[in-house]
Amino acid sequence: MRKVLSIAGSDPSGGAGLQADLKTFAAHHCYGMAVPVALTAQNTQGVQAVLGLDATFVAAQLQSIAADIRPDAIKLGMLFSRPIMEAVLAFLQGLPGVPVVADPVMVATSGDRLLLAEAEEFLKEQLLPAATLITPNRAEAEVLWGRPIATPAQANEAAQALASRLGTAVLLKGGHPTSPQTAEATDLLALPDGTVQTFSLPRLHTPHTHGTGCTLSAALACRLAEGHTLPQATQLAKAYLHRALAAGQHLGIGQGRGPVWHQV
Repeated sequence: MRKVLSIAGSDPSGGAGLQADLKTFAAHHCYGMAVPVALTAQNTQGVQAVLGLDATFVAAQLQSIAADIRPDAIKLGMLFSRPIMEAVLAFLQGLPGVPVVADPVMVATSGDRLLLAEAEEFLKEQLLPAATLITPNRAEAEVLWGRPIATPAQANEAAQALASRLGTAVLLKGGHPTSPQTAEATDLLALPDGTVQTFSLPRLHTPHTHGTGCTLSAALACRLAEGHTLPQATQLAKAYLHRALAAGQHLGIGQGRGPVWHQV
């Protein structure tokens, strides 16, 4: 039984955050664990409020897991504050060799901030280099790179630059609403050695994309827990998200951007 841990925020509407991660773990037949670091008031229409948990209590949750269950992979989502990130980083440093997939959540698709501004530098300089793979969308990659990304060539350059600077693999996603709406959604997997691979699938023109970033990074963690290489894990996780998006188009859940259907 592969054991996968999510360290992220909670979405009470069930489409994103810890809830989406646990659904994804279950769909991959992995044993899911979850450490909440923040509570949100959110639904398919946006985020109304965020409450970060005390970093000492976050550390206590992590220590409890470390004392009993060694995860086969870890997914990082919304981490909200620098003290929480410091607790998470200390936990990761005690688990060398465990694959870590970090979704650098900073701002929700709705525009709501999910990371305190004063925590951005610690995220860039300390936390992300500790990950095996990071999964920014185009808007997040622009913040991390410090430059706009308007063309495929710039996306390629940004992915390579981030992988080189951080010393970790970067999956620059191309399916986000902030990306150009081309016929195919193309993700770029850049490795620190400078190699870049592309992964494309037909773009699904659906507004129901709530939790797609969480779902993809959780699926990647599952595949890495199973022992797949980064390219293999990327191909499998992207195919899973494509199926989940297709299945979620007609769920009719909520009045805004509805969720994907994870049980595919």
